[in-house]
Amino acid sequence: MYPESRLSHNWLIKKAVNDKLRPRLPELSGRVVDLGCGVRPFEQDILQYADEYVGVDWGNTLHGLQADIIADLNRPLPIANEVASHVVSFEVLEHLAEPQVMLAEAFRILRRGGEVTLSVPFQWWVHEAPWDYYRYTRYGLEYLLRKAGFTNIEVTPTTGFWSMWLLKLNYQTVRLARGPRPVRMLVRALLLPFWWTNQHLAQAIDWFWPEENETAGYFVTASKP
Repeated sequence: MYPESRLSHNWLIKKAVNDKLRPRLPELSGRVVDLGCGVRPFEQDILQYADEYVGVDWGNTLHGLQADIIADLNRPLPIANEVASHVVSFEVLEHLAEPQVMLAEAFRILRRGGEVTLSVPFQWWVHEAPWDYYRYTRYGLEYLLRKAGFTNIEVTPTTGFWSMWLLKLNYQTVRLARGPRPVRMLVRALLLPFWWTNQHLAQAIDWFWPEENETAGYFVTASKP
């Protein structure tokens, strides 16, 4: 799972994705291919249920190359047809100039009856520039997945408005930590109580005052017929 350090300004978004994935894990059997695996944060969780985990990433990754297969997800993959029981990809689709290629390739390498699990941002800051191309609505995701051939598409928000908004505020306040390292450390120390409090408070307000059209991102599952 994503690490959820409560001393971070953004642990809530990691918790949100983890909370969506956790009940999904028992469905991940057989060979699971992780497209855009990064540092493989989900590998051990997936291997509690799956027989094999295969990480795929490109050589220019900013997270340290730990892939089993090095490939550009904007292009056809060097993977045979119908060899995966499940394809996962977390916070990757926005970084692809050709997202439809990746979804079509995921469909191709899946066995019939196989499934895909994705997470993507919606209301989120520009990150890993210049490789940050898109933000997806639920309707755009449904369209792209249907076009690739997937069925049984389910798209759910990862957060409500308040979690999304307060996370954005936290990212803005991180910019206050500038200057010499002792100054940056002092500013971050002063901000920690603010970050901790508003991320806990945001979850409570989202429960009391739900709003699905304002979210930090979406969690998606779909099937290959």
